[in-house]
Amino acid sequence: MRELDQTKEKNRPIEEHRVSKMEDPGNPRQVLALDEIRGFRVRPGLYDMNGATALTDGVNFTVYSNGATHITLVLYHRGDKKPYAEIPFPDNYRIGKVFSMIVFGLDVSDIEYCYRVDGPWDPARGLLFDKKHLLLDPYARCIAGQRNWGEPGNPTGQGYRARVVQNNFTWNAEEFPNTAMEDTVIYEMHVRGFTIDPTSGVTFPGTFHGIMEKIDYLKDLGVTAIELMPIFEFDEAMNERYVNGRRLLDYWGYNTVSFFAPNTSYAARDALTHEGVELKELIRKLHENDIEVILDVVFNHTAEGNEMGPFISFKGFDNNIYYLLTPEGKYYNFSGCGNTMNCNQPLVQEMIAQCLRYWVEDYRVDGFRFDLASILGRNEDGSPMENPPLIQRLAYDPLLAGVKLIAEAWDAGGMYQVGSFPAWHRWAEWNGKYRDDLRQFLKGDYWKAPDAVKRITGSTDMYHTQYVGYASSVNFITCHDGFTLYDLYSYQTKHNEANGWNNTDGADDNNSWNCGVEGDTDDPAILSLRYRLMRNAIAVLMCSRGTPMILAGDEFCNTQFGNNNAYCQDNEISWLDWSYLDKNRDFYNFYRNMIHFRKKHPAIRRDLPQSLCGLPLVTIIGNDGRPAIVTEETKQVCICYAGYDEKIERDDIICIILNLYWEDAVIKTPPLPGTEHWFLCVSTGDEEGRYYRRVPKLLLEEEIRVPMRSVIVLAAGEVRS
Repeated sequence: MRELDQTKEKNRPIEEHRVSKMEDPGNPRQVLALDEIRGFRVRPGLYDMNGATALTDGVNFTVYSNGATHITLVLYHRGDKKPYAEIPFPDNYRIGKVFSMIVFGLDVSDIEYCYRVDGPWDPARGLLFDKKHLLLDPYARCIAGQRNWGEPGNPTGQGYRARVVQNNFTWNAEEFPNTAMEDTVIYEMHVRGFTIDPTSGVTFPGTFHGIMEKIDYLKDLGVTAIELMPIFEFDEAMNERYVNGRRLLDYWGYNTVSFFAPNTSYAARDALTHEGVELKELIRKLHENDIEVILDVVFNHTAEGNEMGPFISFKGFDNNIYYLLTPEGKYYNFSGCGNTMNCNQPLVQEMIAQCLRYWVEDYRVDGFRFDLASILGRNEDGSPMENPPLIQRLAYDPLLAGVKLIAEAWDAGGMYQVGSFPAWHRWAEWNGKYRDDLRQFLKGDYWKAPDAVKRITGSTDMYHTQYVGYASSVNFITCHDGFTLYDLYSYQTKHNEANGWNNTDGADDNNSWNCGVEGDTDDPAILSLRYRLMRNAIAVLMCSRGTPMILAGDEFCNTQFGNNNAYCQDNEISWLDWSYLDKNRDFYNFYRNMIHFRKKHPAIRRDLPQSLCGLPLVTIIGNDGRPAIVTEETKQVCICYAGYDEKIERDDIICIILNLYWEDAVIKTPPLPGTEHWFLCVSTGDEEGRYYRRVPKLLLEEEIRVPMRSVIVLAAGEVRS
């Protein structure tokens, strides 16, 4: 055999090249080598299989580029600094813009690979082809060099490399939990931070397995879904720096290096060539316990940054296609991270759709939360699109039909679309207005009552027409981005000095209140007030229409010491301190009980059939027990939910009374029909500390005293003799 002459050689009959044979798992025909290049047996590949795919006796490599003239496959022995082979794709191995080649005889456990991409260099037109750059496969399923947390994945600056993944994980006939949005309780967590602290007590801290060890805890708490902060491969050490002697990393992971590869440092064991197995085992175990998995995905930008950033992948493959560029070839920065992905360009759109399908099909994930999702609706010139094709495509994608699509409906370029995101009756949203309005109301801004009532009762002023009502609103008071619940009532201002930016980073409009003392205190009166305000927050959140989302650690008063932007803190600032669980066991129990109270009462979560007693589905009640209109002068708010519960074959009637004013109030309870009576279930300001009553207390009087800055929850029922 001779080396292939790319300018003259054409495909020859299979009979002349019986060098090797194999079976393509997607097609049982024999696949034979046709040519030899630089000592490797090769043949044209499988053009519709992007990335590197392990076959019986070789590997299929498929990549595409709109502007490249030539592409070369670069092969390394595992861990070596220099390649052992470079194999150019022959011209006749290219169909359209797709380059595909099967290389026979490769040991997938030993190889790592990347590409050189050649073509025109014209930065003013956004063309940055340069064969000197070693580029990561955009469809790589595993990134080499990322196994150990904190070690740079590209230490020599020569580029990232990928590994070939052999997928032999069997899902059998497992079913997705398919929990309805209104029945979902989302628990947002960071994989590493959830268990890396020694107080977590797990065997494999900071890993997917560590989460698996906490499944019983999550189930006891009552959450129905965990939302994982970014698990796509990112290089936490890429922009490492030191502040006061402490090493700071890209801890959160919102700088994606590869969209198809799980973060290998989040695995407890090295799964060489079988990366992702531990994550799949976690998802399977969570599903067995009726807990869904939602991934926080970052398609708005990549880790390549702006003109000063590195060449990792997309810049070298098709910079002018993957990124939004100014007329001068510079990067639009609507993400705040240097670049913005050109999400509605057809090739990018296709990649994103294939990526999401991959995580659903191969990993069985149940949903996605899209970081800075408004960017997904920007045109190539950065302007907002009326009907963004990507958002519409994902809404109607048949394989994604059963998964949750949740938008963070704003971006860093000033576009704010909460209540106006192009939802196509499919997308839900992080309800940022719920967070802002409730934070103000809960700290005592009683004049926010009209807005607070709208948010508590499902934000129907926002979620209509193209939305699906309550199921469109993901309600939250805290999330990874901002104060924890404990810090919300312990700090008046942010304290981000440890981040090294002179406390200029992070949001200033926190709507927080320190209750009189900044930070830690031993004052029992202030501590009592802080815990009461936290109880108020969780009681209101769990009694609101929409999908509640809670931040990991809030249930036991975890603190970040006033840091509201801990994106770079891989230390005790960000890690959950599980010792707080014992210290604040009473608060945890209240938090847990409120979640289970929500689950017990469907009238809170959805519109039920009309109640037998004829009460409206939702009623706003005044202090005199009669229907009322809430104004900016309203000091107390009373909301009633009612409907027929088919499970228990009787009406489910709930009343939540909010007195966030600084004086006690006396409220007349709304009248009930027939033999129904009100029972006291929750009183966040109870003087005896009975904040939640497993056995509700019968109310014998028509009036009830509601302590200052407290929440009371009543349920209707019949007196049993």
